[in-house]
Amino acid sequence: MTEEKVTMNNGQLQVPNNPTIPFIEGDGIGPEIWKAAKTVFDAAVKKAYDGQKQVNWLPLLAGETAYKKTGQWLPDKTLATLREYLVGIKGPLTTPIGIGHRSINVTLRQKLDLYACFRPVTYYPGTPSPVVHPENVNIDVFRENTEDIYAGIESDVDTKDAEEWKSLLAKQDKLSKVRFPDTSAFAIKPISKQGSTRLVDAAIDYAFANNRHTLTLVHKGNIMKKTEGGFKKWGYEAAEKYGDKVFTWNQYNQIKADQGEKAADQAYQTARDEQKLIVNDVITDNFFQQALLHPEHFEVVATMNLNGDYISDALAAQVGGIGIAPGGNINYQTGHAIFEATHGTAPQFAGQNKLNPTSIILSGAMMFDYLGWDDVSNLIRIGIKRAIKSHHVTVDFAKTPDATVLSTSGFGEYVAQLIEEAPQKTEVN
Repeated sequence: MTEEKVTMNNGQLQVPNNPTIPFIEGDGIGPEIWKAAKTVFDAAVKKAYDGQKQVNWLPLLAGETAYKKTGQWLPDKTLATLREYLVGIKGPLTTPIGIGHRSINVTLRQKLDLYACFRPVTYYPGTPSPVVHPENVNIDVFRENTEDIYAGIESDVDTKDAEEWKSLLAKQDKLSKVRFPDTSAFAIKPISKQGSTRLVDAAIDYAFANNRHTLTLVHKGNIMKKTEGGFKKWGYEAAEKYGDKVFTWNQYNQIKADQGEKAADQAYQTARDEQKLIVNDVITDNFFQQALLHPEHFEVVATMNLNGDYISDALAAQVGGIGIAPGGNINYQTGHAIFEATHGTAPQFAGQNKLNPTSIILSGAMMFDYLGWDDVSNLIRIGIKRAIKSHHVTVDFAKTPDATVLSTSGFGEYVAQLIEEAPQKTEVN
């Protein structure tokens, strides 16, 4: 197959009929779930385009496998290839906790400036869930991906760096705020106007493009007034640039102060009737409560890096766990994007061909959405939906007596079969 590259031209992704897409199998169960996913992807592309389009899959090394073969956890060639080809997909990668190399996932996000971590969370009927009404969860999370504590600026206890931080805090009359300064490690939490604005812009653009009518800024600005409070402030400023297309909670409060609560309520209802995008905000801890009690109140969420890490996994638990949760790391300005399985490597299960590949399969559906191959992504979601609804699942979802337990590869093959049998223009309902 002739090599063709995805490119970016005047802010628009240019996708050839036979694009080369780099992939990283990953560590642990990575090779098994990737093999199952590829079976599904190839079946969906073939069904959608009948040979008129095809993906050329380009293997790359990263993680423990790469380290054993090259001495690098993230080989220079891998990073250069991902930069060159713009769009890729990956399995889970090994990261030691507390020691050793920095997270490869974080490194990729930083090096390629993949500032938006996009995690759509929705329920597929038949998926085991710990909540009563998981079908009420349909929330798209936009997590800022390059700032916050993930910037990796830390100083250990009893180091020169820690002493310098203490000296700086003392000069600013803030050292007294540190409860035990002599035994404290320190970290910096950078939150910028530029980083916040581009993330919120991405969330707003997505809401407009996907008929979503509420965007919620999630923050802890009541405590961290300059960082998370800044995110809230800059988020509202970003939203208000869209003019009459949005109605923000800031505008509501201003009308309430000037004209009274009745006028503010009327303005809000008018904005709803005109299907404007309503932009509001909520404190992080309250969001967790409300997302359990009333998840239907949320559509699109924009938040910072650490909050987004917690939120996306917690929401995923409500619809069946991160084994079914897709994700993508995207720079909407340069076009660079890496879609990924959102769970870990599960090395204790490696080689057993038993764990669920749905996370990476649905991440692939997101990738095809991003490429503009909607017929492919639609078929993938149809296959997943029908497999789960009919209880043809891997062992983690086999919670009913009538479940047919499939292996990792068997699940991929079954979904591919469902795709092959699906009508060409079937919609996901």
